[in-house]
Amino acid sequence: MRANRLHIGIGVDQNLPWPTLIERWRLIEALGFDSIWDFDHFNQPSRPDGPYLEAWTLLAGIATHTSRVRIGVLVSSNTFRHPALLAKQAVTLDHMSGGRLEVGIGAGWFVPEHDAFGLYFPPPGERVSRFREAVEIVDRLLRQERTTYTGRYYQLHDAVCLPRPLQQPRPPLMLAGHGPRMLRIIAECGDAWNSYGTPGEIRERNAILDTHCRAIGRDPATLRRSLYGWATQTPNESWADERAGSWAASLARGERRLPTDPWASPQECLDFIETYREVGIDHFVIDAPRQEQLPVMERFAGELLPSLRSGR
Repeated sequence: MRANRLHIGIGVDQNLPWPTLIERWRLIEALGFDSIWDFDHFNQPSRPDGPYLEAWTLLAGIATHTSRVRIGVLVSSNTFRHPALLAKQAVTLDHMSGGRLEVGIGAGWFVPEHDAFGLYFPPPGERVSRFREAVEIVDRLLRQERTTYTGRYYQLHDAVCLPRPLQQPRPPLMLAGHGPRMLRIIAECGDAWNSYGTPGEIRERNAILDTHCRAIGRDPATLRRSLYGWATQTPNESWADERAGSWAASLARGERRLPTDPWASPQECLDFIETYREVGIDHFVIDAPRQEQLPVMERFAGELLPSLRSGR
């Protein structure tokens, strides 16, 4: 296990009415969780015909209706915005939150959403290259008053980015990715890595990240390892066969029991967390429970969260 402090955050899908979202954010903060996240989609992938609020404008609501928790978008799709716009949004949210922002960035992935809204979805190689340039631009704009950048896909000419963010030298970058090129970029540029998958997949990616970090002279322990976990991670009828097969292979290798719905009970949530702590995760973002499961989250926070944090 890594020396980083255990961090447990909650992801809240923006498919609820505005007053309900405010109540949910305030409850999560009051229960002592570390962070609240929303998601960067125009439509919810699992319910594309339902309501869904925009991520970055909604994040301003999270900032103004909370006072302690860290906040962020898990993760901002690089295919949706120019990186300079993202940097300006990040500075604004850092000020609005009093310095509580985490900047999540990913390369983009959900093709039907791009098709529906007429957004260009680059092929894999170009998408990764654009991601690298975007991360470099966001990093520089958040650190510097003026930035000039000449890349293949993005160019900046003496771009002024003021005011400076409250967090110095800049808010942390939470970078999401899974493939070898993405993991190399994350090792070079990220403060934290976010992923999802089976325990075996996470262990393998962690090992690749460690190798990349050592190759560039970085202490692997300085890169936080984050997991996005949701209730339908375990195999069920709605899952693709290959994903269920991946879980089955993980179990066949003798790994810890497959995680189930984290909010089935406080113990299930504890088991979920401990399963992934064993493979190197120290930062969790778990989907918020359904309305009828809120008492489970409250019990977990009251009965188990303090002892998890203290290491008992």
